[in-house]
Amino acid sequence: MKLIKAFIHHIRTAAVVEALADAGYRNLTLHDVRGMLKPITEDEQDYSAEAGGLVISEVRLSLVVEDQEVDAVTSIIRAVGRVGPHISGYVYVSPVEQVLPIGGQE
Repeated sequence: MKLIKAFIHHIRTAAVVEALADAGYRNLTLHDVRGMLKPITEDEQDYSAEAGGLVISEVRLSLVVEDQEVDAVTSIIRAVGRVGPHISGYVYVSPVEQVLPIGGQE
């Protein structure tokens, strides 16, 4: 199994989530984060003392998939998450050693 983390612009979040859901991927998490993607507009920019400069508000999308699903999922995120001609975010793929349920039937 693999953990896919994608950092995307807020304005593309709904479209990416919808495209993933349409493809059958619904078990994902979204987190608001601050990062250093190229801002789409000046309104996106904010100053961060912690980062020592300008940052923007981004979304980190995370989901775990089977190894054979990685290409399909990353292709959806990269195609739908794109904004304009610049780099619109990043997708990271990491191995997952174990997945354990919390509660439910044993």
